[in-house]
Amino acid sequence: MSQTIDPAKTALNYHHTAEAAHHEEHHDYRLFGLIVFLIAEGMIFMGLFGAYLAFRSTLPAWPPEGTPELELLLPGVNTINLIASSFVIHNADTAIKKNDVRGMQMWFAITAVMGIIFLAGQMYEYFHLEFGLTTNLFASAFYVLTGFHGLHVTIGVLAILAVLWRSRRKGHYSSEKHFGIEAAEIYWHFVDVIWIILFGLLYIL
Repeated sequence: MSQTIDPAKTALNYHHTAEAAHHEEHHDYRLFGLIVFLIAEGMIFMGLFGAYLAFRSTLPAWPPEGTPELELLLPGVNTINLIASSFVIHNADTAIKKNDVRGMQMWFAITAVMGIIFLAGQMYEYFHLEFGLTTNLFASAFYVLTGFHGLHVTIGVLAILAVLWRSRRKGHYSSEKHFGIEAAEIYWHFVDVIWIILFGLLYIL
């Protein structure tokens, strides 16, 4: 006995399949766009690092004589805080993949607080430094590099807060739909890696 095909049902199934395929394809394009963006940002930072090393190689003493020595305690604590925040934000990604929206929100909120603490620590350091932006070449490079990185941390915190705001809507994020969470996490890891390089260049070498 042949079955009657319902054209409306067939069309609806086709629409849902096409929509799912579209979302999957769109997700891939967004991921590709994020990667391209981070590569571009990485190239800018590499250019700044290269300029810093070039400046350093042209002077007989670095930092130049008379430059007050940088303290290591606060930047060191800030570095540990930022590295730890990478593990915290990864927990948010793990949580959403288990459909644990509350858990994701908690870990994202903690990461945002840790990012704000990092920025507060950097501002505190700025206010207590004994040299200004125009003191010498090292001072200028220090403020430009740390300030540019601080801008990226600020963007990262805002991205995390945006995800938290959107997550208030039920069903906005799930184990199947969470690109915004992944994007914020990837960006945050990028910011952390850049800081580790910066910390080594400015405070250790």
